[in-house]
Amino acid sequence: ASLVGSEMCIRDRVIVCVDDGMGMLFNHRRQSRDRVLIQRILEITKGKQIFMNTYSAELFEGNENICIDDDFLKNAGDGDICFVENEALSGYMEKIEKIIVYKWNRRYPADLYLDIPLAENEWQLVESYDFKGYSHEKITEEVYER
Repeated sequence: ASLVGSEMCIRDRVIVCVDDGMGMLFNHRRQSRDRVLIQRILEITKGKQIFMNTYSAELFEGNENICIDDDFLKNAGDGDICFVENEALSGYMEKIEKIIVYKWNRRYPADLYLDIPLAENEWQLVESYDFKGYSHEKITEEVYER
C-alpha cells in the first residue's frame, strides 16, 4: 500500500530519520544510512523529485529523481518532497503539510534533534508501518499530517 496518495499535497512533504529520542544526527553522523530504507523512500515517492542538500545526495547517488540544492527548504514549492537529515525544520513549519518519519527504534547520543513537536495536537499520526532494514532489524515508518 502506498503512503503517498495520488492527489498531491498542497504544501511540502518532509522525510526525516530519527532515533527514539528524535535525534537526527549522532556524533555528527547521519541516522539514515540503510539501503533498504533508501529503496523504501524511492518507492513511496513514486519517481517524483526529492529535494535535498549536498550532504544527503550521496545516499541517493545514481538516482535520477533527486534535486540537490543547499537552500532546498527555502526554495521548495507546493507539493515538493524534501529529505532532511541535518537541518532544523521549525522555521519552515508553516510550509510543511506532511512529515514521514523513519524511526530506528534505538537511542543514539544525538547532536541534532527533530525540532517539530509531533506529539502536539497540530500533527496527527495517520499511518504506521514496520519493516526490516538492511542494517536494522526493525525500522518504523510513521506518517504525520496536519
